[in-house]
Amino acid sequence: DIVRGKDLFYGNPQEKEKRKQLDKKLKEIFENIKKSDTKLSTLEDEEIREYWWALNRLEVWKAITCHVVSGNNYFRQTCNGQHRTQDNCRCTTHDVPTYFDYVPQYLR
Repeated sequence: DIVRGKDLFYGNPQEKEKRKQLDKKLKEIFENIKKSDTKLSTLEDEEIREYWWALNRLEVWKAITCHVVSGNNYFRQTCNGQHRTQDNCRCTTHDVPTYFDYVPQYLR
C-alpha cells in the first residue's frame, strides 16, 4: 500500500515523519526509473508506482509471506483451484498467493 501510494494509515507524529522520509525516497527511486527508461519519462509518479509494483509484486509478496510461522492468514492456501501452496509462498504458476494488494485497504 505504501509503495503504491494507497496507504490510509497516517499514525502518530513519529510515523508521519518516517512517512515523509519514505515518500521522499520513493520519489527519488521513481525519478531514477524515469531516467533509466526514456519511454517512462513522461509518466506521472502514480503511474510509475503502479509500473514498479507490477514488476516487483511477486518478489515483495515472497519477502512478506515466505517462511512465515503458521497461523498467518495473509495469503490464501489455494491457487485458483484445488492445488495448495504447500508453504511454497507462491503457486506453481508463480502467481502470488494473495489478492489483498488489490482490495481497498479499508476493507481488509
